[in-house]
Amino acid sequence: MKSDIEIAQSVTPRPIAEIAEELGIPYADLVPYGHDKAKVTEAFMRSVQDKPNGKLILVTAINPTPAGEGKTTTSVGLGQAMQKIGKKAVCALREPSLGPVFGIKGGAAGGGYAQVIPMEDINLHFTGDMHAITAANNLLCAVLDNHLQQGNALSIDPRRVLLKRCLDMNDRALRNIVVGMGGPVHGVPREDSFQITVASEVMAILCLAEDLTDLKRRLGDILVGFTYHDEPVYARDLGVEGAMAALLKDAIQPNLVQTLEHTPVIMHGGPFANIAHGCNSVRATKLALKLADYTITEAGFGADLGAEKFLDIKCRAAGLKPDCVVLVATVRALKYNGGVPKDQLSEENLDALRAGLCNLGAHLSNLKKFGLPVVVAVNRFHTDTDAELRLLTEYCEAEGSPVALAEVFAKGGEGGVALAKKVVEICDSGKADFHTLYDEKLPLKEKMDILAREIYGADEVIYTAAAEKALKKIQSMGMEQLPVCVAKTQYSLSDDPTLLGRPTGFAITVRDIRVSAGAGFLVVLTGDIMTMPGLPKQPAALSIDIAPDGKITGLF
Repeated sequence: MKSDIEIAQSVTPRPIAEIAEELGIPYADLVPYGHDKAKVTEAFMRSVQDKPNGKLILVTAINPTPAGEGKTTTSVGLGQAMQKIGKKAVCALREPSLGPVFGIKGGAAGGGYAQVIPMEDINLHFTGDMHAITAANNLLCAVLDNHLQQGNALSIDPRRVLLKRCLDMNDRALRNIVVGMGGPVHGVPREDSFQITVASEVMAILCLAEDLTDLKRRLGDILVGFTYHDEPVYARDLGVEGAMAALLKDAIQPNLVQTLEHTPVIMHGGPFANIAHGCNSVRATKLALKLADYTITEAGFGADLGAEKFLDIKCRAAGLKPDCVVLVATVRALKYNGGVPKDQLSEENLDALRAGLCNLGAHLSNLKKFGLPVVVAVNRFHTDTDAELRLLTEYCEAEGSPVALAEVFAKGGEGGVALAKKVVEICDSGKADFHTLYDEKLPLKEKMDILAREIYGADEVIYTAAAEKALKKIQSMGMEQLPVCVAKTQYSLSDDPTLLGRPTGFAITVRDIRVSAGAGFLVVLTGDIMTMPGLPKQPAALSIDIAPDGKITGLF
């Protein structure tokens, strides 16, 4: 089989104006970036806001493993399959980050014959949204340090600056730095650090903002630090929110692209789900709902992270109500959860599969707690045996969940027809009775107890001294009544990445709590979550090249 990039380059995209026209978007409401990608104007988004919504389908997955689950591939393939059965569908997906593209995880445009194109552009600079977010964040940092240099009228304590600079690249050397060195004219020396752009609060804000006005308000609400008198300092106190919003005036507009089979895709925003809320923008999802009968969107990593945050944070903030959840699972990943090493996953092992099914069971149970019907999509690999697939199917049926094989990687939309039919049947049945898991007005510890018990399966939540101190400060600021965004490992239901399957008898340890006032949630830090990843020993960047004619190779 051809590589992903070879498959993507073998298909000629249709002019983006044609894709837009089929959705009812006039050419005048497009801002083209070449012939095959464009942004959609604010004026058009306002013009369709009173149209009825289509059905909303959330695609999530079991806990990710080195074997790969193919969540984005399944999302794209499902969109293509909807077209195959005569349904008008739009995919609303996240934008890739350059960090994973050049690191180890890879891009975020799908795979095989279920990809979004032009995949090279999408996985590299795309329409510049990531760069705009980076610039807006770093403008705030520059203004803050300049304020310290120019007399510090706000009495900001340099030791209590919370804001971090950002870069859309994996670079561990920037995790801990010192700025302002070299003498008085070079600034006020202080410890600082970088995080990857997708971990920044500016990214989270862009993805939750309703419009430019809301964007600017949220940017102004970013908590940047505290004064010597222990008073909070916000971006609006520095007067920079207007300039930040100006940098984001184009980035806030959703991007329109297409799949290999020319299904429309609105791709916009992309916070990580282990350190942020892991969903594409509210604006992209809402626009897709107005343009199609079925909107397929995804949430990052496993359902314990991305789906929970999609439902408890994004849906709560935006008033969204999903009609169906697709839970992606693979035989290989379940065998990994059952104790099989990565290099032995191609061998049939029914005992290991049976042992690993508990991870799938946990996610099925958790999703149903939100009042949502779940369809299991078995992303088929060529090494899966009939006996393994039969065991997995029988398990899902015994759990009362519809299940379908998804062979979209190898067959494109045709390989997802069975899944599409089951999803349409569930959506049209009206079985969804969506509700969030907790009342955001509860005290933070009660919200965490609910998440720990109901989603992770923990016995208790332990708070470090630093976390207790942070909570008291949050309470004194009147910000405890915000939704919770848990920063946790994606590899386990617990906060320990080595605990696979469905661990029991463990505690979740909260080591710190941070306020994302602009985004509108509290970030609860558990485990050791790096907000600035590092590159592996053999980065993917070493395999990427470009020919004299401009053709890119080695990108997956």
